Amino acid sequence: MENIKIKDMYSLDETIAKDFLEKFDYPWEVLPHIKEYIVELGNSLPSDIYEKRGDDIWIAKSAKVFDSAYIGGPCIIDEEAEIRHCAFIRGSAIVGKRAVVGNSTELKNVILFNKVQVPHYNYVGDSILGFASHMGAGSITSNVKSDKTLVVIKNGEELIETGIKKVGAMLADGVEVGCNSVLNPGTVICKDTNIYPTSCVRGVIPPRSIYKEKGVIASKRG
Repeated sequence: MENIKIKDMYSLDETIAKDFLEKFDYPWEVLPHIKEYIVELGNSLPSDIYEKRGDDIWIAKSAKVFDSAYIGGPCIIDEEAEIRHCAFIRGSAIVGKRAVVGNSTELKNVILFNKVQVPHYNYVGDSILGFASHMGAGSITSNVKSDKTLVVIKNGEELIETGIKKVGAMLADGVEVGCNSVLNPGTVICKDTNIYPTSCVRGVIPPRSIYKEKGVIASKRG
């Protein structure tokens, strides 16, 4: 299960949640604990940098939050992040430094590393998005199987039991997801990989690759 451990997928210096993530081996193991961690971390944040707004909501004073955005707690919006018009943050969300949460984008139980962009009509639930990853307009994470059974990570012939009902997508650093793509429950996309627009993706996608369609994955040159 190399390439899909937290230490292989993420630059932990690029998130305020570094100490938290270092406690786990695999990213989906983090999901049940995000809510309580945000409350713990939020109460320790320096008041000269972060302002507490409402119940368990901490927003950096340098962040830009549009008046029409909805932010539910617990939530941390880090420095210089931008929460745009009609963004909907349902809670249990960490939005990293200089990240962008855009028009009509919905977040729930997520960690967005620094410089993540989910700028247009995205749904991101029960997911972790690595440093400078980007989801194109209309791309979403599907986080619940249609039969409501526990999510299994499919890594080639290997099946990894998560023991969790809701698991969205784990995007490593530098991942690019094309417009209107669906990342099925338990999708893991490794570092510096590109997903073609309108793709339907499931399982583990290897690092430095280009996902064109099911069964057609090319390695990047160089």
